[in-house]
Amino acid sequence: MNMVDIILKKREGGKLSEDEIVFFIEGYTDGSIPDYQAAALLMTIYFKGMDKEETYQLTKAMKNSGDVIDLSSIKGIKVDKHSTGGVGDKTTLVVGPLAAACGVPVAKMSGRGLGFTGGTVDKMESIPGFKTSIEAKAFIELVNRVGLSVIGQTAHIAPADKKIYALRDVTATVDNLSLITSSIMSKKLASGSDAIVLDVKCGNGAFMENIEDATRLGQLMVDIGTSDGKKTIAVITDMSQPLGKAVGNSNEVIEAIETLKGNGPEDITELSMTLAGIMIFAGEKASSMEEGHSMAKEVMDNGKALEKLRLFIEGQGGDSKVMDDYSLFPQYKEKIDVLATADGFVWSIGARSIGLASQHSGAGRATKEDQIDLSAGIYISKKVGDKVTKGDVLVSVYGMDRDKIEKGAKEAEKAFTITQEKPERTKLIIKILE
Repeated sequence: MNMVDIILKKREGGKLSEDEIVFFIEGYTDGSIPDYQAAALLMTIYFKGMDKEETYQLTKAMKNSGDVIDLSSIKGIKVDKHSTGGVGDKTTLVVGPLAAACGVPVAKMSGRGLGFTGGTVDKMESIPGFKTSIEAKAFIELVNRVGLSVIGQTAHIAPADKKIYALRDVTATVDNLSLITSSIMSKKLASGSDAIVLDVKCGNGAFMENIEDATRLGQLMVDIGTSDGKKTIAVITDMSQPLGKAVGNSNEVIEAIETLKGNGPEDITELSMTLAGIMIFAGEKASSMEEGHSMAKEVMDNGKALEKLRLFIEGQGGDSKVMDDYSLFPQYKEKIDVLATADGFVWSIGARSIGLASQHSGAGRATKEDQIDLSAGIYISKKVGDKVTKGDVLVSVYGMDRDKIEKGAKEAEKAFTITQEKPERTKLIIKILE
């Protein structure tokens, strides 16, 4: 077996066997297959595609390229939640406590932010003392005791994906369904949970900009997860404007806390309740998604989910006093308000522009090496459909560095379209795929 034959076979539209896919993944991971041959194969996959079976074998080989976490010592059905990336998406910090408060163990590995979307690990590290790197034994003990732990992803999970993604990024082979699916699902399947709930974003602030592409991606991920023996459910959700009002790190944690207190923005609350209800159903604590939704609402209303968040923060070394005293979070020094230049209604808010504005402010990274400002971020005062008067604050940009927030404010200004006509309300939850 050699790479030239494999590349030629796929170039001619052939179907790769499990052995050929494993040969490629093992060889590229250990360095015996060079970048130029791997890039050639990725480009042929990009143009010729892969069927469902090939995609599953690719995902499985990538999963097995590193550690596969054993969570069998955690009692109950472990449920993971993954978002394909959004702006202002802090739902992990809401749905984790909601599901855990209903008896569903949540043992989650999350990533850092890169580009215009944020990362859960960065957000949690804005809590003083919070540790996202803990030993496996402590991680499992914490889930058994509290019901919830979220840690940073280790380099030993799906190392093939790390190498392949870096190569795809510089060879224009990122946006292929099979390659996207194998990248996401290899890490999810290696993370050890019994069930997976996928939040597939759709819109101008998402990787998939239309419903058709988002549905194809969601269904393929559901099929791959199911093929690997995991109960997998995907929710297609709207990302044509940022989620909630806060975009950044510490400010998103505050908004998540406020949501669990019952004071969150309508969209974050709706999405969190939906995802938590599905997680509770997938964890077999509810007989239906609707019952799961009702259970999630109950633990939010009675304060049990908020208490679960407190125990989660304390369990990972964080100062839980932040839940009652937001001044304990990193504080910004500079702020710029972007004002409306006309009367009317907010017709649209470009989520990508808001994400870039947050990145420019210091809250995000352009490269993996960049240091982030945990106090920096965006606060959106007017959402789509809101009435505005000339001079109203549309959005505020803040942080420690004046030059950065000036750049962020210029980007944020581009995001808003104001018209005389009030837009129709769009659905946040578009469809659910099983």
